[in-house]
Amino acid sequence: MTMVDITRGRPRPSVQEVIAADVVAAPLVMRSESPAVGLGDDDISVERYFSKDWHDREVEAIWRRTWQLACRLEELPNVGDHIVYEIVHDSLIVVRTGPDEIRAYVNSCLHRGTQLRTEGGCVTKFRCPFHGFTWDLAGSLVVVPGEWDFPHLDKAKFDLPQAKVGIWAGFVFINFDPACEPLDSYLEILPRHFADFALEDRYKAIHVAKIMPCNWKLAMEAFIEAYHVPVAHGQVLAYYGDENTQYDVYPGVRHVSRMISVQGVPSPSVSHLTPETTISHMRRDVPFYGGKPIDIGPGMTARAGLAERAREKIGRSSGRDMSGVSDSEALDLIEYMLFPNMVPWGGQSLPICYRFRPHGDNPERSIMEIMFLFAKAPDGSHPEPAKITWLSEDEPWSNAREMGSAAMVADQDTDNLKRIQRGLRASKKPGVTLARYQESRIRHFHETLDAYMAREAAVGRHGAPADRNT
Repeated sequence: MTMVDITRGRPRPSVQEVIAADVVAAPLVMRSESPAVGLGDDDISVERYFSKDWHDREVEAIWRRTWQLACRLEELPNVGDHIVYEIVHDSLIVVRTGPDEIRAYVNSCLHRGTQLRTEGGCVTKFRCPFHGFTWDLAGSLVVVPGEWDFPHLDKAKFDLPQAKVGIWAGFVFINFDPACEPLDSYLEILPRHFADFALEDRYKAIHVAKIMPCNWKLAMEAFIEAYHVPVAHGQVLAYYGDENTQYDVYPGVRHVSRMISVQGVPSPSVSHLTPETTISHMRRDVPFYGGKPIDIGPGMTARAGLAERAREKIGRSSGRDMSGVSDSEALDLIEYMLFPNMVPWGGQSLPICYRFRPHGDNPERSIMEIMFLFAKAPDGSHPEPAKITWLSEDEPWSNAREMGSAAMVADQDTDNLKRIQRGLRASKKPGVTLARYQESRIRHFHETLDAYMAREAAVGRHGAPADRNT
């Protein structure tokens, strides 16, 4: 399938045509596109969204085999600082054990299995609250209460089991598989694409988590395509390019995809809008662009005026010179996905990162998290990283006022996701039918998912998988 085949009929102007006309040019990584080739057009099976058997197989094939975002580095500034990362049945203590070392210990006492920690904090040792078995930060057993009664216990062989740990762009990743590929190769093109975005120079300013009424994959899929925007988020059409969003799936790249949605230009689905209307609607929905009027001089576009306002306000809040930030980085929604469940955004317009996980052992509930990453001051200082604001399944995202206008969009999607989960259960059609281009990132995700599931099945046929606790 050629590029012409998959993009024929796409509304104009294209993302690349919009970016080419910008006042401050975008970096080279933004000036290319890679439409999906060869993904086919078969339906995606529906049982993967609610089957307990599929969910159980995902635990082994995905959650115990892939690199997953655990936390931000700024959450672990001091030795002994730790968080608890949980995924289905597994639990890890991700802890700073030295100035330049972070480890991830299996969160289970080796005596009778009690969780050592139920929340983050700062400690010098990990002491079981049941009988008092204690490990130091290096994972070595240092206290055995009533040690006289354990002549059969070799303390030197009772270290806490560890998961793999990797760091990229200020994020801490974990992997339960001792034989996993290195994080550097797993990330594929992501470090090169994010070189200009410098997420390591940001801090977690907002963190909101909500229990979602759907499978984790459904939740994520709603946020990696813009095909639904004209119907689900009609309020944004005056300033958001939805139907002409660019979707990139790169040849030979398994874990990463991208989409770029331009802002400051109206949707191709509407016409005859003045630049003043585009600006007023964006200022209405996104208070960030408020304040003094945005003047558009002769020959100046709404997009250029909004980009200038964004540079001005981001520069003022961060104490950095943002005059060289491109119009695209200042305005556009530049969204990547890292398999299986991390969705980091580039640029400055909406500096967020999503994370999606199953909610416990329930394939029809999930946890969605939205993190806002703001620029640190030039001296590297920043406020304390935000604590998580937890919302129940019945609470709207709008209860988290710190999210601003982003909460309204998330609430609109959540209402639809509840209906999708129920509709898939009721459907007599065995598969989900996807668009070739606008939903190509979803198809690419499922292609990678299927490959991991098949690999795990093959391992199960030909030999036991590696011990995940070593």
